[in-house]
Amino acid sequence: MAGHFEPLPGGGAAVALDEVEVSILRSLAVQLLELIGPGETEGPEAADPLARLFAEGPSEPPADPALARLFPDAYGSPGAEQDERERAYASEFRRYTENDLRDRKRGDALGMVRSLDGLSLVGGDDEEAVLRLSPDECRQWLGALNDLRLTIGARLEVTDEDQGEALYRLPDEDPRKPMVMAYLWLGGLQETLVESLMGG
Repeated sequence: MAGHFEPLPGGGAAVALDEVEVSILRSLAVQLLELIGPGETEGPEAADPLARLFAEGPSEPPADPALARLFPDAYGSPGAEQDERERAYASEFRRYTENDLRDRKRGDALGMVRSLDGLSLVGGDDEEAVLRLSPDECRQWLGALNDLRLTIGARLEVTDEDQGEALYRLPDEDPRKPMVMAYLWLGGLQETLVESLMGG
């Protein structure tokens, strides 16, 4: 089980993680939460679900490339210049959907942090703990793993699979190497979690 998810009887999945892996995952999830930003905790919209439903979000795409990858425009092709009509549609769509999408992504990352905080590692450096996730927790982890890979991919400027393949061949002294290793490791976790949920 070390390093990859396996299905649990009755649903969900489990993975064995050591102290370093837990620390890296937790740190990445916390950084993702900081990137996404805080939720709406003040004002009438925070207490009133109906007001939250009609609260308007931003209408312009984020300037940060990682956030732009997490919150892409709904109209037009990625990376292509939008015409005026596509820009107007994308702006309107973003205004009414981005707050909910941010809430979901924030919830997924928080779910990851909470499940990692619930693990107890006892013993030496090579001690592992088995993280057991319910089906709902698996959904949160899938969302968070995907968001982490999108974010790191944006920082690495990964735009397609061919460029992703070049990452495997980076020399050890390349300063991007640790980020690449995290990107590939998260991809493996994501892939085995999907396989576990699909029945192995």
